[in-house]
Amino acid sequence: MIWQTLRRTISIEQTLVMAILNVTPDSFSDGGKFISFDDALRQTEKLIEEGADIIDIGGESTRPKSKRVSVDEEIRRVLPIIEGISKRFDILVSIDTSKAEVAEKAVESGAEIINDVSGLRFDERIGEVAAKNQTGLILMHLRGDFETMHQQSAIEDILSEVSKGFHWSIEKAKGFGVAQNQIALDIGIGFSKTFEQNLELLAKLDKLTEEFPNIPMLVGTSRKSLIGKILGDAPTEKRLPGSLASAAIAVWNGARIVRVHDVRETVEALKVVEAIKKQL
Repeated sequence: MIWQTLRRTISIEQTLVMAILNVTPDSFSDGGKFISFDDALRQTEKLIEEGADIIDIGGESTRPKSKRVSVDEEIRRVLPIIEGISKRFDILVSIDTSKAEVAEKAVESGAEIINDVSGLRFDERIGEVAAKNQTGLILMHLRGDFETMHQQSAIEDILSEVSKGFHWSIEKAKGFGVAQNQIALDIGIGFSKTFEQNLELLAKLDKLTEEFPNIPMLVGTSRKSLIGKILGDAPTEKRLPGSLASAAIAVWNGARIVRVHDVRETVEALKVVEAIKKQL
């Protein structure tokens, strides 16, 4: 399986670990921890040492009840960090944004991947940015707009709904000229889905990876509320074991990219998963 980013052609022989670096004051787990330039660079160095393949930088929280920030504010938060990382480290940088203007500036500053949680629903011009610059493009499934994405009524058949959403996003991206080998898909755990549907998507992920066999599937469960709920309302800092278990199951069922906070522990857990998978 090949994934094309702005400057690299990646053969995904082993699962890629995407490390979360939120430079926001209000993200649900690490908000406010890395908003300074020096703190962000120190954290990046730590994540790389622990085995991260991608650094995913976000300047706008998408947690429930979060508020949109302006384009200018999001750019102010992320650009210095992207520029600093790109100059100091040889690491894939992803910009986590659903705004085309932010994506464009981030790519100019060194980002090679655009991670759009809306799958081109909030701002379809992100597809144009990805096509023009030949970046990687992650298309996540959700329903609704920014303000309502966590308030959607339950859909009956979540696998069919996610599949339909993926087809829509892929065709929209291709309409702008994005090549299929630039695209990765994210099932959107925690977005527009019930607790049970999040679990069903993880349990039956192999059905989606079989339907989209040549497109890498990304799963992000790290420290999310479904983990806390399973573990008796555990706070975010107590969700590591559950996060590792869910990442292992996702990879067993075909995920090729996992988006995580705890890189070292995830890398070690996935070494075990992949060693066992080789015996199939």
